Amino acid sequence: MNKRPIETVMGVFVIAVTVLFLIFAYSKIELKIVEGYPLYVHFQKAGGLENGSDVRISGIKVGSVTSRKLDDNYMAVVTMMIKKDVNLPIDTVATIGGDGIMGDKFVNLIPGKNSQMLQPNQEIVKVKDFKSLEDSVSEIIFLATKDPKKEDN
Repeated sequence: MNKRPIETVMGVFVIAVTVLFLIFAYSKIELKIVEGYPLYVHFQKAGGLENGSDVRISGIKVGSVTSRKLDDNYMAVVTMMIKKDVNLPIDTVATIGGDGIMGDKFVNLIPGKNSQMLQPNQEIVKVKDFKSLEDSVSEIIFLATKDPKKEDN
C-alpha cells in the first residue's frame, strides 16, 4: 500500500516532463505554413518535396511549399509561400536540397543581384534541377566503366 503514492507522484512527474518537452519541441520547430506571398517554380523532378517542406535561403527558413502538381508538359510545378519581409531578386535561383541522405527535402533559394524584385504569383525561372543519390551514383559508375579506347576515336 505504501508504494502507490510514490508511483502516483512519479507518474505525474513523468507526464509533466513529457508535456513540457512537447511544448518546447513545438515552439522550436516551425510546422505551420508561412504567411506571405506566393511564388512558383518548374522543376524536372520534384525530388521528394512534400506540401509543408521548407523554403530556405542560406539554411534559414523563409517559406513553405504549399502545393505540387504536374503541368501540361509533365513538369513539376511547385508553389511556395514566402515571408512578407523577404524580397527576392528576379534572378534568384531555385534548387532542391536535402538534409543528408535520409533527411527531408527543401527548396533552396539563391538570391541574385538584380535590382528588380519578384512579385507575388511570379515564377522563378532560374532553376537547377534535383539530382538524386541514384543519379549521382549512376554517373560515377558510368564514368568508371567508360572504355577509354572509344574516346580516342
